[in-house]
Amino acid sequence: MLAVQASAQTAPAQLPAEPVEPPPHIAAWPELRTGQTEGAREASYVLGPELQRGRPARTMLAERRRLDAALAELRPQRTGRVDVFVIAVALDSDPVFAREAREAGNVLGRRYNADGRTLVLAGPDGRSSGLPKGSLTSLTLALARVAELMDPAEDVLLLYSTSHGAPIGLAYHDGDTGYGILSPPRLTMLLGELGIRRRILLLSACYTGVFVAPLASADSVILTAAASDRPSFGCQAENDWTFFGDALVNRALRRNQPLAAAAREAQGTIAGWESASNLDPSRPQVWIGTGVAAWLAPLEAQIPSEETQPVGRPAVGE
Repeated sequence: MLAVQASAQTAPAQLPAEPVEPPPHIAAWPELRTGQTEGAREASYVLGPELQRGRPARTMLAERRRLDAALAELRPQRTGRVDVFVIAVALDSDPVFAREAREAGNVLGRRYNADGRTLVLAGPDGRSSGLPKGSLTSLTLALARVAELMDPAEDVLLLYSTSHGAPIGLAYHDGDTGYGILSPPRLTMLLGELGIRRRILLLSACYTGVFVAPLASADSVILTAAASDRPSFGCQAENDWTFFGDALVNRALRRNQPLAAAAREAQGTIAGWESASNLDPSRPQVWIGTGVAAWLAPLEAQIPSEETQPVGRPAVGE
């Protein structure tokens, strides 16, 4: 009887309900760099700094339990076939990114038969909540868990990341309590450390072309929303999609067509929207390694023949 009582007392409490409204950005961006000189401080961004401040303890515990539960539900790979593990992450609490990541997880999981192997990291989006939030820590742990479950000789990581960006990398920004930078060298190091060689990286943020050269390899696909010196568009908080997410995921990747063709379609769609709005071209980048066809072809042979329809408000008026 005593043992039963002790077990009941130590059982995890039910997770508290999470508000559907995301936290606003009010405070100024804090200093994340370290070092004695300006050069050293700038170079410290390479390490992928992350800062959490003022977050309530119970909120942190509930968030960790959501993440642990989601990681525990991921299914392992199946021997003898190419499995895709999808991670869709919103690294900024502006609700457009959470909405985009949620639907990107649906579209990409369906396209690549990743039921049970799809993880969405996205905070409240003004309409729904309850998923583990995107952060540099949660993304790192998700990558590590996927690396445990996949066979690097067979399987593929598909990472869809959406947030604001800068020439130094992807920005993590959760209200006024979470900040960070995911630099190209840091993401390159993480994937190398974890042995994730076959990867499809879809990066929706300004300046994401900076990731192409560090991450390019024979077994990599890299599609970015912009060139290394260009902003991208559509990231207003009230939107359902960025230009890149709407053109690539909400439209092109819903169709039964190869990834390369979808990338070209998205580039053309985005260029048309930008021209019509008198915006400077963002110039989305495409890298497809020489070894990709060997594992991508069998995946694309299994793409559902029936396309699905776009959802949400389009990134531009039509």
